Amino acid sequence: MGLSRMTGSPGVLWFLLHFIAQMALHLPSALPQDWVSPKVFWPGALWRVPFPTMVALLCMWFGISLPLVYLGYYFGFRKQPYDNPVRTNQIPRQIPEQRWYMNRFVGILMAGILPFGAMFIELFFIFSAIWENQFYYLFGFLFLVFIILVVSCSQISIVMVYFQLCAEDYRWWWRNFLVSGGSAFYVLVYAIFYFVNKLDIVEFIPSLLYFGYTALMVLSFWLLTGTIGFYAAYMFVRKIYAAVKID
Repeated sequence: MGLSRMTGSPGVLWFLLHFIAQMALHLPSALPQDWVSPKVFWPGALWRVPFPTMVALLCMWFGISLPLVYLGYYFGFRKQPYDNPVRTNQIPRQIPEQRWYMNRFVGILMAGILPFGAMFIELFFIFSAIWENQFYYLFGFLFLVFIILVVSCSQISIVMVYFQLCAEDYRWWWRNFLVSGGSAFYVLVYAIFYFVNKLDIVEFIPSLLYFGYTALMVLSFWLLTGTIGFYAAYMFVRKIYAAVKID
C-alpha cells in the first residue's frame, strides 16, 4: 500500500486499481470451478458443481472477501507512503539503445530458468498428487523448496535490475515484475509436457478442466514470484541509492 501512496494515484483510480487487483485472482479462480464445470457443457456429467454451491461461493466473495480487501486497503492507505532515498528528475532521461539480451522476453526466458530448476522435481510430485491420486508426504521438504524458490527469485531479480540500471534503463518496475515471474512460463510448459506424456486424457471435458486449473496455478505462481522479485529489487534499489552521496 505504501507503493500506491508513493505513486500519488487519485481517489477514483485508487478504487479502480484495487478492484482490478481483487478481480485479478478471484475471477480466474472461479472459472474452472463454475464456468468450466462439466455442468455447463455436459448436462449428464456425474461431477458437477451444484447451483446452490455456486451461489454460496459468490456470496462469500462479495460479502466477505471483497469487503475485507477494501478494509485492508483503507487502513493501509492511511499509513505513510514510502520515501525515496533520492529525488527523481522530472524530465525523463533518454534511454540508450539496449543490447539484444536486455530485451524483455529474453530476460523472462533467462530469469525463469533458475527458480524453475529449484522446484521442478517437487512440481512433478505435486502434479502426481493432484492428477494421479497419489499421496504427498514431504511437506517439510516442500517448505524448504519454497524457501529456495524465494531466495532464487530474489537473487535473479536483483541481478536483472542491476544489469538494467547499468544499461541506463530506469524503467524497471513492471519489467522486473514480469522477469521475476518468468518461471511461470516454464511451469506452463512443464504442465503441457506432463499432460502429453504422463496422463491418458483424450476427452474434451477432462482436458478443459486440466488446463483450466493449470492456468489458475500458473497465474497464481506468476503473481507470487513476480511480487517476491519486485520487492527484492525494490529494496535493493533503495539500498544502493541510499548509499549515494550527493554534494
